[in-house]
Amino acid sequence: MPVQRNGSTPAHELAALVGPAAELTAPRYAALARRIRDLVSAGQLPQGTRLPPERDLATALATSRVTVASAYRVLREEGWARTRHGSGTVTDAPRDAVPEPWYGRSDSPRFDLAHAAPAAAPELEAAYRTALERLPAMTAGHGYFHAGLPALRAAVADRFTARGLPTDPDQVVITAGVGDASSVVAETLLQPGDRVLVEHPTYPGALRVVEGAGGRLVPVAVDATRPDDLVQAAQLAARQSAPRLAFLEPDFANPTGARLSAAGRRRLAATLWQQGVVTVVDEVVAELYLDDGPLPPYAAGVPDAATVTVGGLSKAVWGGLRIGWLRTDAVLAARLGATLSRRQLSVGVLDQLAATVLVRDLDAVLVGRRRRLRDQRDTLLSALAVQLPDWRVHPPAGGLSLWCALPDGLSSAALTASAAQSGLVLAEGRAFGTGHAFDDHLRLPFTRPPAELRSAVELLAGLAGPLRGDARPPRRAPASVV
Repeated sequence: MPVQRNGSTPAHELAALVGPAAELTAPRYAALARRIRDLVSAGQLPQGTRLPPERDLATALATSRVTVASAYRVLREEGWARTRHGSGTVTDAPRDAVPEPWYGRSDSPRFDLAHAAPAAAPELEAAYRTALERLPAMTAGHGYFHAGLPALRAAVADRFTARGLPTDPDQVVITAGVGDASSVVAETLLQPGDRVLVEHPTYPGALRVVEGAGGRLVPVAVDATRPDDLVQAAQLAARQSAPRLAFLEPDFANPTGARLSAAGRRRLAATLWQQGVVTVVDEVVAELYLDDGPLPPYAAGVPDAATVTVGGLSKAVWGGLRIGWLRTDAVLAARLGATLSRRQLSVGVLDQLAATVLVRDLDAVLVGRRRRLRDQRDTLLSALAVQLPDWRVHPPAGGLSLWCALPDGLSSAALTASAAQSGLVLAEGRAFGTGHAFDDHLRLPFTRPPAELRSAVELLAGLAGPLRGDARPPRRAPASVV
């Protein structure tokens, strides 16, 4: 991270990231502006970082000061930098820098690898049968449970406690899915213009939640091979940008699969709290560990009000079961619950009854889920190694997907569009970043049966070769990414 403690970027370090000026395409000032923009998009230059003086960067790049001054002007005009009185030129990002999440469409897809969401767990139907048996006892009342069914809140609280995070039911609010929980937090705690620290790349839903609340994204780079580097990067970004919130997925982050160590999550949680940042912790896949065992919850060791942990059953059980929750300090939970009740009177009672059964029996459900995902992950890794050996993949120890670095000349957008024409829907890399990042990556979920995964990789192998070096296709209509 080429940022000093005072928030500035040394000219020689920025020049090393940009590369030799002689290799910048003409016009050189525009190419330099694009390169700096891409560094901001990728989180390597956090928003609010002071760029080097024009003369210093020109010297480090062995180019003219006019070139650097013109590049800075372009960055300011496009919203990627601004002039701060007494601080020179600092990095920024335009409000429209978040691309619409989309993926290649197909009217009748043969294979769906756009959604990192497995089929329903076998235990789902039995849970609903039990819920129907319990429903008559509920129907004499009005059916509204503003913070959630008491039995479900107690079950969720007990599960947090068993995982090492003592929790009372009044610290839990039941929501209509994990995304709903995140939206409630953003609606309650964010004001338009507030900065929000996000991992980069990250789940597109987090970007949409922040953007929808009028927040400004502060992307921080994530490397699955060095996940704990996020700790220092986030600390620097928090010091420079003073974000109100941070959205993090410390366990098997979507899409990278990165997982913070026990020590790393303790340091990061304490650091952000000391900086006055409330962290929204997404635990939707936290218990889908496939190799190593569980790690302490991110929120352990800091005050309850320091974090809002969101979770749910969409990945462990089924995406069609729209039950999520949030857990925090009891006072803040009541405030968040009040926001939720203004939006909707209650989450469906039948779904909550089924969820209560499933949460109480979640350990047994997860045994089968982990076994199937482990087999599917290994199948996908093996197929890629044979069919596409030049794709670079860091095997995740859990979660639901692989984050594939594509070979030079292969565009994720072009591959996604071409695959859609052959009946394979994918989520292209740019959906997981801000600005123009990650067209050189592709997320591949291992949530489908092994035979489908092998066939999908065989199809990708047939498409990838002819696309090397092709231009990026035009944008398609927006769609959701899970």
